[in-house]
Amino acid sequence: DRVGVRPVAGRGSRAGGGAATFPAGERLTQAVRVEPLLLGVEVGTSAVKAVVYDLEGVERSTARRPVALMTPQPGWAEQDAAALWHALLAVLHEAAAESAAHGQIAVLALAAQAGSIVPVDRQGAPLAPLITWLDQRAAPLVAEWCRQGRDVHIREVSGWHPHGGLGLAILAWLTRNSPQLAAHAAQYLDVQGFLLQHLIGWSVTDYSEAAELLLFDRSVRAWSPELCALAGIGIGQLGAVIPAGTPAGRLLPAVATAAGLPPDVLVVAGGQDQCCAALGMGILAPGELMLASGTAWVLTALTSSPELEQLPPGMDLNFHVVPRVYTASQLLGGFGAVVDWWLTVLYPDSAERYTALDAALQSSGSNDLYFLPLGGSVQAGHAPGGFLGLRLNHTRAEIMAALCQGIGFEVRWALDALAAAHLPAARLWMSGGATHSPHWPALLAAMTGTPVQVAHGANWPARGAALLAGTGAGLLGDLQAAVVRWRLPLATVEPDAHAAARYGARFAGYQAAVQRVAGLTGGEPADTPAEA
Repeated sequence: DRVGVRPVAGRGSRAGGGAATFPAGERLTQAVRVEPLLLGVEVGTSAVKAVVYDLEGVERSTARRPVALMTPQPGWAEQDAAALWHALLAVLHEAAAESAAHGQIAVLALAAQAGSIVPVDRQGAPLAPLITWLDQRAAPLVAEWCRQGRDVHIREVSGWHPHGGLGLAILAWLTRNSPQLAAHAAQYLDVQGFLLQHLIGWSVTDYSEAAELLLFDRSVRAWSPELCALAGIGIGQLGAVIPAGTPAGRLLPAVATAAGLPPDVLVVAGGQDQCCAALGMGILAPGELMLASGTAWVLTALTSSPELEQLPPGMDLNFHVVPRVYTASQLLGGFGAVVDWWLTVLYPDSAERYTALDAALQSSGSNDLYFLPLGGSVQAGHAPGGFLGLRLNHTRAEIMAALCQGIGFEVRWALDALAAAHLPAARLWMSGGATHSPHWPALLAAMTGTPVQVAHGANWPARGAALLAGTGAGLLGDLQAAVVRWRLPLATVEPDAHAAARYGARFAGYQAAVQRVAGLTGGEPADTPAEA
């Protein structure tokens, strides 16, 4: 298979230690005889999806391939890098074939899972599986750094709290525990860098992806010698870094043939999938927040300042894919997985469970039953979670209502922390699986007092990647103007004043419950304890 995960000649050997620019710096200037189309690709932890758009932002074709997540040991979460590459080739081929009647694909960009990493040899072939951001093998190492106080300095340099599944910790674990693998690794690449190496012949990623490896010095926009040393690697073992939306190269001829694409397709640097999703929704300005509500619930706010001091202590600072804009984000918890689990436990009959969830979302529940996230509240140092105040007479409906409200209180707490840091939410854009219920957005609007923009039914990360591709190729003009033209109408859910008052009173009780549990178990209470 000549276009499998293969040796990459020429530019593939560039290691690029710091910020770099594609040597040709080319844009798409040649005349195109047919309608040019833009291709955005979402490379997630469960699937690869390609979406083709015309210049007006209308979807012309989609293609999707699942990619298995492997768990060879407890706490490990890997993917086959070769399978990821073949899934990309497959969706490119299918999307190109299905969109042929509408025009010709001229340019593409990736919106990729961030933080995941794969070691490759000098020819660009993977030496081990891709270790995903979900992996937790390095969690004890992160705990060791925290005990030593290193976590504070890591955040000061990178903008991120150390995390067991992200590049810094994973590489430090590999160099400690797999020295033979480390000795043979020529490079360690993130998902975008790995796939671009095989698409265009050299390994390159953007600022938003590089930063989530926790090896990037945010202040100088280059790999950090200090953090690389902590990981046990050299700067030369990382790929080049360029701004999102920068032309990176053209498809290798063999790849273009295998994917059924024109030989002159331009590839533009994309970005982190959450950042691309925000761009696809049209989130451009400070005061606009995105809540991703899938398996994991992630809150992302925009800011114009790169200073860490502006952020609540629990949030991470990243580069947005929009120039001179930054993101402040926080993983609130795996709430989607928790809801599905409890529905299965409480309602084994699958015909009942989502009807029961909708009823729970509309219920005020019991006044004395609280649900604390199973991983612990991120606002209170991850103290243990669970149900607090559970009695024998509580019904399944009351248990589910408490669970849903506990999730809502965590969102409210994070928004309050942002407001205290002078980053108030003017509105909350909500995407992901929870938007398919008409009641989740209404509950969150009431519990947070914030209007909720319901963003479902579109391929947001791929849409954002296509916007970067089109503007990087010079086909869409100015990025912000293109985002406005492509913006889709969304339903707005306003807070219900009566429900907001009721949940506001309960929120103080929830905070007090969390603080008590944190105090009893040695967790770290939040900076502003609530009144009981």
